[in-house]
Order: sequence, then C-alpha cells, then structure tokens
Amino acid sequence: MNGLATVTRGGFLALLAVLSAAPAQPAEQKDPAAAAAPAARPGPPSPPPPLTLSARPNAKGGERLYVQYCGMCHGKGGMGTGLLARRTDRPLLEERNDLTVDYVIQAARTGIGNMPPIPRGEVSDADIKQIAAYLTTPKARGGR
Repeated sequence: MNGLATVTRGGFLALLAVLSAAPAQPAEQKDPAAAAAPAARPGPPSPPPPLTLSARPNAKGGERLYVQYCGMCHGKGGMGTGLLARRTDRPLLEERNDLTVDYVIQAARTGIGNMPPIPRGEVSDADIKQIAAYLTTPKARGGR
C-alpha cells in the first residue's frame, strides 16, 4: 500500500511538471463557448452634462440665475425636462415661447407637477422675477 501511494504521488508530480511546461493558451482558445457568444450590445448613450455656470461662464442677470437655480433640472437631460417632454413639444424652458412672467413665478413658488415649490429662503422674489423675465424674453426663446 505504501508503494502505491508513492507511485500515485510520483505520477501526480510528473503530471504537474508536464502541465507547467506546456505553453499557455489564450483565453479565446480555452473557452470555445465564449468565442461563439454574440458581441455585447452597446449601452444607452450617456446623458448630456448638466447645465451649470461653468458651461455658461458669461451668463448674466436672469440667465445666470436660471442656470444657477433651474438649470440642473430644466437643462438638457434634467429630470424636469424629461417630465415636461411628456406634456409639451418644447420641454426646455429656454426654448418655450408660451411662458409668462406670472406663470413662471407661480410655478416656482407653488410647484407644479413633480416640481416642488421653491421657498423664498432658497431663491428671493427679486431673483425669481429676473429668471421669469429671462425666460419670457425673445432672446431666451431660441435656447442655448
């Protein structure tokens, strides 16, 4: 019995020596099923970067306030823009021509749909008026 164990151990060591001396095969040759698998599909496109002041360093007045307070949600790829796309043909607020100053102020202060109300502690009345004026002027209607 002792001799059998020695032979088995010797055979194992010989097999180990043969395997370690054999050239390694590339992964493609080791797994033929992986080579036959279909190519991975590309994922969805990356969303556009959020609208920030760094994207519009020359923004002033109402435009600057809009970018600062509203751009994250109402710029391209923002949640507000995506939700508005279900209800209107022009979901980007800067491209709309149907907004009035009173409507923008009312929507901002009371909230509308999924948009929460914006309290005076976050954005002053004067700043909201500048944002509303910016969104309702012809220069803002063309979008950016």
